Amino acid sequence: MSGQPVAMITGAASGIGAATAVCLAERGVRVGIGTFAGDPHDPETTLRDVRDAGGEGRIVEVDVRSTESVDVFAETLVSEWQRLDVAVANAGILRESGFDTITDDQWHDLLDVDLHGVMRTARAGLRHMREGGSVTAISSIAGGVYGWQNHAHYATAKAGVIGLVRSLAVEYGPKGIRANAIIPGLIRTPQSSDAVNSLGPEGLDRAGGYIPWGRVGHSREVAEVIAFLSSPQASYVSGQAIVVDGALTTAMRD
Repeated sequence: MSGQPVAMITGAASGIGAATAVCLAERGVRVGIGTFAGDPHDPETTLRDVRDAGGEGRIVEVDVRSTESVDVFAETLVSEWQRLDVAVANAGILRESGFDTITDDQWHDLLDVDLHGVMRTARAGLRHMREGGSVTAISSIAGGVYGWQNHAHYATAKAGVIGLVRSLAVEYGPKGIRANAIIPGLIRTPQSSDAVNSLGPEGLDRAGGYIPWGRVGHSREVAEVIAFLSSPQASYVSGQAIVVDGALTTAMRD
């Protein structure tokens, strides 16, 4: 078996997923760059950044709505690199919809990516992991801490992510495998910069005025925490939901 650890990362063409791929590559982890065919961002950019960081990567097209697709993602990496140590369930979508008008299809479609996709990613990765393995799933302050009007389906999915990783931590702890969630605050990513479904660039700029850190976060700042949780240095950290938000959720508003 190759000595270098291997990670699978969904949603790795941009944002937190892309930053995580680079952070892990800098630490000597080979990275599977999971990308969705409908994503407008070019995964080749992530691969180039991974290589510039001295790492090795492989782009794999994956649809987290499909069990077969996610399983093939994990199996592809194991076939090429003979191991799988880290799964980062990052892929997600964000859609605005008032609760009284949301359709069943809209509800199910979002949960199929943002919650069920996390489950599929964790399950596919865990099948190949040995002692020392790690699963990290991306939640959100929406659902993980706060509610969010017109985003009940999103908040429900993100709250479910936390329950999932806590249960995985208990179930897989005896095997020496850890599971944790990250709860990002307001992070400047392509998703949060979507003015239709999220805050948009101007909304993010305004948010910096009431975040104690004085600004919204960067993808790299979340990725660094994911990289730590994926490392042997976090060997006794499991079942946790770690907030990365510049103290937003602990501050009293005037």
